[in-house]
Amino acid sequence: MNDNAHEFRADSDFLWLVGAAIEDAVLVLEPVAGGHDATLYLPAPFRPGDDGFFADPLRGELWVGPMPGLEEYADALGIRTRSVEQLELPADALVAGTVATEGPSSALAARPRSGELARVLAELRMIKDEWELAELRAAVDTTVDGFAATALEIPESVRRGGERWLQGTFDRHARTFGNGVGYASIVGSGAHAPVLHWVRADGDVDPGSLLLLDLGVERRSGYTADITRTLPASGRFTTAQREVHDLVERSHRAGLAAVGPGRDWSDFHTACMDVLARGLADWGLLPVSVDEALSPGGQQHRRYIVCGVGHHLGIDVHDCSAASHGAYQGAKMRPGMALTVEPGLYFHAFDETLPPELRGVGVRLEDDLVVTEGGSEVLSAALPIDAAGIESWMARLG
Repeated sequence: MNDNAHEFRADSDFLWLVGAAIEDAVLVLEPVAGGHDATLYLPAPFRPGDDGFFADPLRGELWVGPMPGLEEYADALGIRTRSVEQLELPADALVAGTVATEGPSSALAARPRSGELARVLAELRMIKDEWELAELRAAVDTTVDGFAATALEIPESVRRGGERWLQGTFDRHARTFGNGVGYASIVGSGAHAPVLHWVRADGDVDPGSLLLLDLGVERRSGYTADITRTLPASGRFTTAQREVHDLVERSHRAGLAAVGPGRDWSDFHTACMDVLARGLADWGLLPVSVDEALSPGGQQHRRYIVCGVGHHLGIDVHDCSAASHGAYQGAKMRPGMALTVEPGLYFHAFDETLPPELRGVGVRLEDDLVVTEGGSEVLSAALPIDAAGIESWMARLG
């Protein structure tokens, strides 16, 4: 256990339990002198000769094909395994994570969850080791390739299929070259681009509008990328679109520059917001001064960016989310932290207080970074962030 979890002390009278990524699997950590004994409880497959081979449509290999068994998982993971039917826990066991609502471990669904255990597990994940960083780099590289594959399909999406064609293109790429998508792919054209989580992707692709793509491939290890680019569907930004994109780019670069060891976690958020607020003021869109807007009691610029501009990244797209404020938003950045920086501006089509040329324009730029000893590394730097670079990149794809 590292110093992220120094407030937590294990008691020999209880077990740690957390749902694993494998369906209906449970990892039990039992405190012993000097650490913990780990056992992974798994649903064993029903093989030829077992009654369930014919009768169980979920675990019978006649129904689902060959599956790894307890021995194979033990060899692959280097951990003791047992059948989930053997799972027995004392009443005071700490439980965190998600367990199946049906099946052998379903009785755990009613057990109360330990917020303290969830916090400890989240904080233990904050510093990535070299293996984890290699997985993140691979996830990012595959995602960059997926952006290219998706952008190539924009002309076809205009002709038929719309947003869903592009969503399906990336999702197929993620499933082919990774485990799948790390989260529901966001594909928003025109008035859908300002919608933060437009995962319905059921609209047309307007060739004259911007196209916001928020995409990430998840590796088979569970580690995922999370990258956003906003592309002109025509291949060229209009004047108004480029002005918005340029402002978001300036904000993004300020945020990237504010990531480094010893910096406050909030520094990149503050840097991004400062640039956005000043740009909005220059356009006459702030009803107050920049200083008042940036004050804790102001925040008028947040009308056009209601979300934060970054988060931890890892085995979950919003990794470490159960961590305490002091370990997360109130902490200093340290080498090995993986995170996103993702400022944006979201001008909704229904907002009649905006000039007509801005209505329905949504722009977000999101990169994946790792804090290093000397600063930071942008893992997704292969994708351009400037408007001219994006136009050139799209032209080369064709």
